Amino acid sequence: VPVDGSHWLSMRELLDMLQQKGHEVVVVAPEVTMHIKPSKSFVMKTYPVPFTKKEMDDVFEGFIKDVFEEGSFLERVIRLYQRAKQNSALFLATCTHLLHNKELIRYLEESKF
Repeated sequence: VPVDGSHWLSMRELLDMLQQKGHEVVVVAPEVTMHIKPSKSFVMKTYPVPFTKKEMDDVFEGFIKDVFEEGSFLERVIRLYQRAKQNSALFLATCTHLLHNKELIRYLEESKF
């Protein structure tokens, strides 16, 4: 956690193969994601997070933009540090809201996830 982005794209093929071999695959994901979408290959369990898709996209797009932005070395380091803090806050919120979702945690415990 978190596994969205390129991690998910790599994992998706593996999950499809597991499902083809008869395994029940359960994916736990926040309601707001970049690439994780429902599929016939797995059961998807979602949980709410305190940000919108646009807010998440803005953070990631801003980071990419800042990587290529002109400026002195110090300006660039400070900008990237600020973006890294935003990314970390987003990931922390995602993890925290999963762990505090009692209904989902109970489901996962009962299903021996």
